[in-house]
Amino acid sequence: MKLTPGKLAGMKAVSDKRGVIAAAAMDQRGSLQKALAKEKGADVSSSMLEEFKSIVTEVLTAHASAILLDPEFGLPAAKRRANTAGLLLAYEKTGYDKTGPGRLPDLLDHWSVRRLKEAGADCIKVLLYYTPTDSPEINDQKHAWVERIGDECRANDIPYFLEFVGYEEGMDEKGVEFARKKPAIVIGSMAEFTKDKYGIDVMKVEVPVNMKFVEGARSYGGQKAYSKQEAMEHFRKASAVATRPFIYLSAGVSNAEFNEGLALAAESGVKFNGVLCGRATWKEGIPVYAKQGAKAFEQWLKTEGVKNIENVNASLKAATSWFSQYEVREPAMAGD
Repeated sequence: MKLTPGKLAGMKAVSDKRGVIAAAAMDQRGSLQKALAKEKGADVSSSMLEEFKSIVTEVLTAHASAILLDPEFGLPAAKRRANTAGLLLAYEKTGYDKTGPGRLPDLLDHWSVRRLKEAGADCIKVLLYYTPTDSPEINDQKHAWVERIGDECRANDIPYFLEFVGYEEGMDEKGVEFARKKPAIVIGSMAEFTKDKYGIDVMKVEVPVNMKFVEGARSYGGQKAYSKQEAMEHFRKASAVATRPFIYLSAGVSNAEFNEGLALAAESGVKFNGVLCGRATWKEGIPVYAKQGAKAFEQWLKTEGVKNIENVNASLKAATSWFSQYEVREPAMAGD
């Protein structure tokens, strides 16, 4: 596969010199507002969200190849990122449609791929709740939606990152029952969206197991969904269906659990191409910001937050460059 000039430039902008994506994520909106309000015991204003995102961006982008932000509250933060860090902008509305089944997505009303690119985006990111077992009617609607954005990204010659998050209606996504279904959901989703018709350049995927249910894992909670060998096999099967680069998302787990998942991916021989990691680096700082303010939060990030992101960066020694998949010769990075 070959990338067009604009897509190649965008991919390089969000990667390190090795061609690995070591990106931080700070595009949370609704969930972040709720978490801050809960800790603060009061409503959280737009300016507080902007401030929180700006502090995270300023501190963590010195240790990341890129930052993922949203155009609603994240544009002031984008201006404060390290000059070595690329910018991904989210195109979807926060959350999903709760009025009917299927967790249907929607795009931001006042934005287009063209406008996001003009606002400084190197790459476009879209999140989709997806499970291969949903009704054909619901999934067909989602497939058309993903295709439409792919065409818009092609027309504007900018890389398209699709993040898909699995679910099962009426099931606790943190429970053991869902943990047993998760590998098939992740593998089926990766097999679908790796198809050329969608125009996706990078898949942002979940680790295909829940580490809390992997027998013998440090994160193990005592209830078994898979042995270590079975978990490793799930990693391999998910990787085997991918025909384009994929990176792991942290899905709100702790820093230790995320790094354990990355280590298991590496031990399984999986050729993943990096991470887009958000809450596993800054989530524990939410109470600090809510109760002690911006300065205390900045200090927390400079110690604990940096430690968290450096842990992830250490895990990325096992990641593989995307260059070979897109027929890019490594010397092409020499001038970066």
